[in-house]
Amino acid sequence: MQTRITKLFGIQHPIIQGGMHYVGFAELAAAVSNAGGLGIITGLTQKTPEDLAKEIAKCNDMTDKPFGVNLTFLPSFTSPPYPEYIDAIIQGGVKIVETAGRSPEKYLPQMKEAGIKIIHKCTSVRHSLKAERIGCDAVSVDGFECGGHPGEDDIPNMILLPRAAQELTVPFVASGGIGNAQQLVASLALGADGINMGTRFIATQEAPVHQNVKDAIIAATELDTALVMRPLRNTERVLKNSATEKVLAIEKEKGANTTIDDIMDLVGGVYPKVMTDGDMEAGVWSCGMVAGLIDDNPTCQELIDRIMNEAEDIIKGRLKMLLAS
Repeated sequence: MQTRITKLFGIQHPIIQGGMHYVGFAELAAAVSNAGGLGIITGLTQKTPEDLAKEIAKCNDMTDKPFGVNLTFLPSFTSPPYPEYIDAIIQGGVKIVETAGRSPEKYLPQMKEAGIKIIHKCTSVRHSLKAERIGCDAVSVDGFECGGHPGEDDIPNMILLPRAAQELTVPFVASGGIGNAQQLVASLALGADGINMGTRFIATQEAPVHQNVKDAIIAATELDTALVMRPLRNTERVLKNSATEKVLAIEKEKGANTTIDDIMDLVGGVYPKVMTDGDMEAGVWSCGMVAGLIDDNPTCQELIDRIMNEAEDIIKGRLKMLLAS
């Protein structure tokens, strides 16, 4: 299957593994890329640019296929040394960067000069148009169903994707709540050029996270996520657990007066404890509603092959039969 995304990034299948904190290591990125998709190393999970350079080198040893690096631009007073992280990406020969968070405009010249293609993650059409305007090569359109930060507009993909298709000229992928072949075909029908999957790739054999995390995702239904940090206008979709219940109770009690300090111990710095140590109650952690569609823990090759084979069957079978009469 060839789309504008496969051609832009030089990949076999229009499937991207999104950047995920303490999940997007070389092992997962290489496995996705070797299976024909686009694997992504999460840049800021690496504590220093030197650490990122080592992770990129490790991934280069594990695959000769294209892979990318995620850089999330954080709204903080003390920003990470982004130019140095970008230098590590350039020196490592990486030609694809997934940006997220705040606008990457300030850093685009450094990356563009090195021939890097940029795909920016957006949760609205207006932000997608801004990404196109500043020179991003593609957009990852992130619907309300997504794990992590869905923005504040609450627009699901059945509306967001066709709206993006109406407005954008650069290629875009559907992100948020995506995990199977039916959704790939639907995303293509709605105007996207591929899909970006996060939560679905956590429940794979190569994902370097604790088995407890994979088991929790497999056990969850579509009803088992919640939205936290809404009063802070920094909404995050997370898997329900005791920490989630505590955050929601605090937010209910304090309402619009909730501050980040009120919940910091439940939302900050918890990912190593969850993803590495397997402590499912250590704090809140991002998970998409797609958990309700996940019931196994395949290899990345098995997952991507299944999605592509089933997508072809849907297109050539069910959809074609609908026109046969």
